[in-house]
Amino acid sequence: MPDTLTQKERSARMSLVRGKDTRPELAVRTLVHGMGYRYRLHIASLPGKPDLVFAGRKKVIFVHGCFWHRHPSRSCKLARMPKSRPEFWVPKLEGNRLRDERNKRELKRQGWKVLSIWECQIADVASLSKRIRAFLS
Repeated sequence: MPDTLTQKERSARMSLVRGKDTRPELAVRTLVHGMGYRYRLHIASLPGKPDLVFAGRKKVIFVHGCFWHRHPSRSCKLARMPKSRPEFWVPKLEGNRLRDERNKRELKRQGWKVLSIWECQIADVASLSKRIRAFLS
C-alpha cells in the first residue's frame, strides 16, 4: 500500500515525533518522583541514554513506546505494523528493537540493572508502582 502523504507532509509529521520527554516518559518520571526517588535524565555516556538513571543504585529505566520499540506482547494494540511502506517500516522498527537489545546487554555487562517499561503498562499505575518499587529496592 503506498503512503497517503507526500514526502514533504510525511517529513513534517515525523518531525513531530519526540525522542525524549514523551507523555509516557513524563508519566513515569512523575510517578517515580512521587514515590520519593531521585534520578538523572538521559545520561549520554551510558548505552542508549536511559530515560531515568539511578547512579547510586546502578539502575536505569527505559520508557519504551510500544510502536517504536516493537513491544513483543501479542495483546498490545499499540505495537501494530503500518500497512503503508513495509519496505521502510520493517527494517526501521526491527533496527530499533535490535539496538535496544544491544544497549541493554552492554549496560548489564557494565554492571547496571535495567528495567523496561512499555507505554501500554503505564495505565495500570498500581501495578507499575509495585514493579518500580521492587526494582529500585
